[in-house]
Amino acid sequence: MHAEPINESNLYLFHQGTQTRAFTMFGAQLTELDGQAGTRFAVWAPHAENIWVEGDFNDWCGNGYRMERVGNSGVWTLFAPGVTAGSLYKYAIQHPSGEIRVKADPFAFAAELRPNTASRIVELGRFAWTDRPWRERQLAQPIYGRALNIYEVHLGSWRRKADGTFLTYRDLAYELVDYAVEMGYTHLELLPVAEHPLDGSWGYQQTGYYAVTSRYGSPEDFQFFVNRAHERGIGVILDWVPGHFCKDDYGLARFDGEALFEPADELQAENVEWGTLNFDLDSPEVRSFLISNARFWFDVYHLDGLRVDAVANLLYLDFARGPGQWRPNRHGGRENLAAVDFLRQLNSAIFAEFPAALMIAEESTTWTGVTRPADTGGLGFNYKWNMGWMNDMLRYVKKDPLFRAGCHNLVTFAMMYMYSENFILPLSHDEVVHGKQSLLDKMPGDYWQKFAGLRGFLGFTATHPGKKLLFMGGEFGQFIEWNENQSLDWHLLGYEQHAKLHRYVRDLNHLYLSSPCLWQADHQRSGFRWINPDDRNASIVSYIRYAGDPADYLIVVCNFTPVGREGYVIGVPEAGEYQEVFNSDRAEYGGTGATHTAPLVAGKRWKNWPFSLAVGVPPLGFVCFSKKQA
Repeated sequence: MHAEPINESNLYLFHQGTQTRAFTMFGAQLTELDGQAGTRFAVWAPHAENIWVEGDFNDWCGNGYRMERVGNSGVWTLFAPGVTAGSLYKYAIQHPSGEIRVKADPFAFAAELRPNTASRIVELGRFAWTDRPWRERQLAQPIYGRALNIYEVHLGSWRRKADGTFLTYRDLAYELVDYAVEMGYTHLELLPVAEHPLDGSWGYQQTGYYAVTSRYGSPEDFQFFVNRAHERGIGVILDWVPGHFCKDDYGLARFDGEALFEPADELQAENVEWGTLNFDLDSPEVRSFLISNARFWFDVYHLDGLRVDAVANLLYLDFARGPGQWRPNRHGGRENLAAVDFLRQLNSAIFAEFPAALMIAEESTTWTGVTRPADTGGLGFNYKWNMGWMNDMLRYVKKDPLFRAGCHNLVTFAMMYMYSENFILPLSHDEVVHGKQSLLDKMPGDYWQKFAGLRGFLGFTATHPGKKLLFMGGEFGQFIEWNENQSLDWHLLGYEQHAKLHRYVRDLNHLYLSSPCLWQADHQRSGFRWINPDDRNASIVSYIRYAGDPADYLIVVCNFTPVGREGYVIGVPEAGEYQEVFNSDRAEYGGTGATHTAPLVAGKRWKNWPFSLAVGVPPLGFVCFSKKQA
């Protein structure tokens, strides 16, 4: 990576909030000056009186390594000859009061392994990428009309070594990537891997926005991971946290003795829900820092997308705050106008450089236009997590089937708004922790019913409009809640029902991948039609999923009770024979084995459908059919 000069033009963009490559200006840049190799340090600290670079190359004493101001820019620089990659360093920053505090570099590309906190000099441009074919395919494919089946992963607890230590990025490049291919996923979504001090934060409270965490290896190791994922046809999405940062003294908090990355107004700065500090999105320099960081992950690590965490925390000034804990905007409202502008600017900047990027909002409210282009008044994301669908469906499947008829609308309501945004259906990490139970354990009933219920729910999810996301462990029936301090319970695959569920999810995923009708028209009304959404007494729904070609379709019937139905009548659009394509009740999946072995012949008119089928519907399961071709 080439170090850009700290000149008037680049500084102007930085101070305007439009610098998108600040990572080539700031931090520790390996370069040459007057023919001498060394490292150029640069940091933004406008309130500082003096700054020294301390490191293992000067015995952590800044004498002789005092940085110089660049005019009135608030930027400080130093060229240190002979300082090479691998060296550790920090900034000793003298406040106006005379106090000196030692800080890690906000633009550091690597850091020491926790609990140590120094920044590390690395050269990022050495990795030999071989993923051009993958990147070209992403540009050639339509964003919305393709399969998107995401496996959400916390790298530290997906699987561990026999001694309980972490797998490395290079270990994961084989074990995790190959597993994702086998299981039929298209993308891995990683909980944050930017540097963070506390394992229990899952990466969401960060100190090093430009430093891939050293827990699992080096920056080059992570590049290897992404490259191999791409070689095997798997995209990589990263959880990205622009809303708040942790208060650890060596990090961004009061970086130069004053509020800098956070608002000066403590009421706005304090994030009461997470015990962190909010970014000052009114600050042009902070915008340059964050937007450059988003670009950095695409540029340097070839990531395919960012899932932007807690967008509601950005959008609303009163998010998780009580009376007296927030201040209205200039219009007297609760909307964070600076955040709205920032998100539009962020997405516009990313898509200008990376048109195939996935910019995904974790947004839990009814804010309109989240996935509408920024230049038409939207926030500019191309996908949004459908938290409403997730909450409704998890509330529904946790109910005893005896009482599901009374809340049947929870199953069908999402189709009232499904085309208002471009949605991903998330079954995420947040839903299997803190007493919420694992997906399997949410299902009511006995042992058999739990597995059948989960198979049916996952089948409904796979065939419902919207792209898909499943958190690790759900695919084999992790029974206990997720614990970030240990591996998933892979030993459960030694038990019959868990092994059969695992096979089921693999086959279901491959059904999804091989069926354009399940993803090609996800965001078009033409891609879905109810057959019967209203059979609340039986707790059954039936519908058709269409591809771009209306002749390509699947008929889906989902039963949310443990009572199987024989001769259940549904409407179909054409005469002829229909064959079973998939059935969650097959014996190899742990079901009863009651399947349709022979084609079904369409019968007489039913309700507003020209033809009908009498089908068997499995207990707590789903079945789908296709028109048999002549």
